[in-house]
Amino acid sequence: MTGPSPRVRAVADGSLLVEYPGAADEEANQAAVGLAAGLRARGPEGLLDTVAGARTLFCSFRPERLEYAALVRAIDGAARTSDEAIAKRTHRIPVLYGGEAGPDLALLAGRAGASEEEFARRHAAPAYRVAFLGFAPGFAYMTGLFAGLDAPRHATPRPRVPGESVALAGGYTGIYPEPGPGGWNLIGRAAARLFDPGARRPALFEPGDEVRFEQQDPESFARALARMPSAAPLPPLAGAPVFRVEKAGLSSVVCGAPRHGRGAIGVPPSGAMDWSALAGGNGVLGNPPGAAALEAAVAGPALEVLDDCEIATAGAPCDARVDGREIPYGTPVRVLRGARVTIGSVHMGVRSYLCVGGGLSVSPAPGIPARLAAGDVLFAHGPAPEGPPGPREALAPFAAAPWDTVVRIVLGPQEDRFPKEGISTLLDSPFRVSSTSDRRGIRLEGPPLAHTAGADIPPEGTALGAIQVPADGNPIVLGPDRPVTGGYAKIASVIGADFSLVAQARPGSTLRFQAVSVEEAVRARGRMRWL
Repeated sequence: MTGPSPRVRAVADGSLLVEYPGAADEEANQAAVGLAAGLRARGPEGLLDTVAGARTLFCSFRPERLEYAALVRAIDGAARTSDEAIAKRTHRIPVLYGGEAGPDLALLAGRAGASEEEFARRHAAPAYRVAFLGFAPGFAYMTGLFAGLDAPRHATPRPRVPGESVALAGGYTGIYPEPGPGGWNLIGRAAARLFDPGARRPALFEPGDEVRFEQQDPESFARALARMPSAAPLPPLAGAPVFRVEKAGLSSVVCGAPRHGRGAIGVPPSGAMDWSALAGGNGVLGNPPGAAALEAAVAGPALEVLDDCEIATAGAPCDARVDGREIPYGTPVRVLRGARVTIGSVHMGVRSYLCVGGGLSVSPAPGIPARLAAGDVLFAHGPAPEGPPGPREALAPFAAAPWDTVVRIVLGPQEDRFPKEGISTLLDSPFRVSSTSDRRGIRLEGPPLAHTAGADIPPEGTALGAIQVPADGNPIVLGPDRPVTGGYAKIASVIGADFSLVAQARPGSTLRFQAVSVEEAVRARGRMRWL
């Protein structure tokens, strides 16, 4: 038995989208999940990740190692042989509905013409199917919601949703794995750990799993919470302690090359915002290009040196000092135990990198890198795990992004959801970089981009540099810590060779967009050094 026929379209250099036009939603989703499993098991070299969405499969790959046409052939072959059944597990999740645990239940019940108890009973009745994971690590989109229980997202998302909140939006229900912002309707709380970075299987749910909610009274729910196992211990960091954080700075993280292959459980590849700066700083010390370093945005941390090491700065120039003495930009400097390294204000850009001989250690557990906090200890990876030091390279001067920067883009994949005037506005207007930008996305302000059929689309995988346009019309350029899947229409994607320009664009500066073909994007990528 064969499934629906896939249609493949390029998104940008290094990413494509497999669609199933004409197929029913569940048929398309199951085909995408099966194709993802087949490609993960037998995919060609150079395929980085596969992310199933509501109706599509998103694939990221290295075009310098895997040609687009070869990947399309592999997709076609996998689609013809992906009829094997996906292993299904059944999960029974205790849920306390309403009250403080479900502040939106009363409103939703009123809209549905039911009591809170009846709404909760109807929500707990179906056997839900995990369609795909995205939005946040471990967040599962589940289908099977009874008709009449669906509700739109909140117009203004809550700034903080409690972890384990049971929620619904549109035709999906789900459980927030951890505290954070969110716009879904909250109807209860689950006694379940959705994502455990230290566990052998970090995500509780996988696509194809069956989930049943078991309604609890407060006493039985309290017992269910007490029975929840503790989180698995995280594996220790490799190497020796090299820094202790005295002051954290505004937004400092340890990151290196992106870590692909975890999109199916909702974990983005993350990695450095300005990959070319990271590679350059590592080259000064003879490190591999993707060795982890400290990324400091706007103003960096103060560090106590715990062991002798060699350091160098790269990226946007900053006020970097050792015991008050300036660190020359892009020059290796030996620092001794007991010294104090400070990364002050960042100039001419947004992000600076403090690279260390041998690289820093990053947790092997999946997840988005946590911001540094006072008291954190950073570990030196040492030369052994990454191989011996390589040849040292001179660092080119930092090319500051002008206050008005031209960035190349590839239009799509949903440019048809914008009028011609909207495309013209994107290409002819300056967009100001907002101060609310972060590693998840660079928010832009300018003339709003109108939609022809609404901002929402069935959620699908997202690419680095994808430009999504919410209902307010203000574009957001997605970064390395982006949601793995997104439900907003994407008008274009920044090409890989130009993402560093976006990463270093200062708040208040402007970006202008120039459309190029995928072929031009691949050629530009070929002239760059990749992690």
